[in-house]
Amino acid sequence: MIQFEHVFKKFKEHTVLSDLSFRIEDGRFVAIIGASGCGKTTTLKMINRLMNPTSGKILIDGEDIARKDVIQLRRGMGYVIQQTGLFPHLTVRSNIEMIPRVQRKKPKEIAERTLELMKMVGLDPGLYLDRYPTELSGGQQQRVGVARAFATDPKIVLMDEPFSALDPITREGLQDELLNLQSKLNKTIVFVTHDMDEAIKLADQILIMDSGHIVQYDTPENILKNPANEFVSRFVGRKRIWASPDFIKAEDIMIENPVTCFPSLSIFRCLERMRSLKVDSLMVVENGKLLGILTAEQALAARDRSAKAESVMTREVLHVGPQETIVDILKLINENHISNVPVLDDSGTLRGLITRSSLVATLSSQFVETEAK
Repeated sequence: MIQFEHVFKKFKEHTVLSDLSFRIEDGRFVAIIGASGCGKTTTLKMINRLMNPTSGKILIDGEDIARKDVIQLRRGMGYVIQQTGLFPHLTVRSNIEMIPRVQRKKPKEIAERTLELMKMVGLDPGLYLDRYPTELSGGQQQRVGVARAFATDPKIVLMDEPFSALDPITREGLQDELLNLQSKLNKTIVFVTHDMDEAIKLADQILIMDSGHIVQYDTPENILKNPANEFVSRFVGRKRIWASPDFIKAEDIMIENPVTCFPSLSIFRCLERMRSLKVDSLMVVENGKLLGILTAEQALAARDRSAKAESVMTREVLHVGPQETIVDILKLINENHISNVPVLDDSGTLRGLITRSSLVATLSSQFVETEAK
């Protein structure tokens, strides 16, 4: 675990970081993001002591890094920067294997690890290992830089805007490679970026900074749904949640108090309830549990209006859980040609209702606000 405790950094009279306190759990991918000059790169460089705090402590696994040998500290971390940092006079193989050789690892082990990493970052070892960095494209060089960072199997990997200078297609490919690599290796990754889309795609948690302060530190989903203040809202973008539909869940868009009835209510009373509340169906519940759905069509077709709702209701009802995404809900509605989708928790209790009209209202709301402005 990486922990910052009341960290300040000053350059002469200028305060770059002010009272940073946060922690990064093992195996988490954390993106640090903010405008230029907010202190994000300074924060990253403090973790491997390329910079030291003016005051405060930085702990790794409970140990103050100021008390550790700086060379040993850095050898235990991977580090990737925007310019790759590859040695131009060394081959790809030598660049990747430099630190493992310094650590006196077995040659066979080093060679096997190099081949494995080259494949993981999408480079054919036979084609690229004996080339020099100048013979590679920018994207290929950055892949080698990522492979080198993971070569010693470090617990922590620091990445300072590693993909920002690349074209969009190459950048997206490298992001995918990194996600794949992280799913296999489960490292603690601290990733500096100025691109919110990149942070949302890659990170488990996002730390947003402004003028040396932490403004919000949370999951991408919570930041998109609940920005801490106006600065975060503007920085993230008010409509950005729609670019990440997997973060929009049933509980975010459902009608929280759908119109219900008891199974013993007469069909006549059910019809009156529908008319007065201007709905075309009722959720039939008992003790909060959904038993079925009674539609206006079913009620009107009943010969005996004094019969109970349970006698004509639909008992087999397609439903979703509160955490189902809007993508899954739309697919369910379209594939089954249904207009109402109850939202049930694990116990079968009715939590809410999603209708075609509520979905249309939700989807259209993203455009209404923009038009109003």
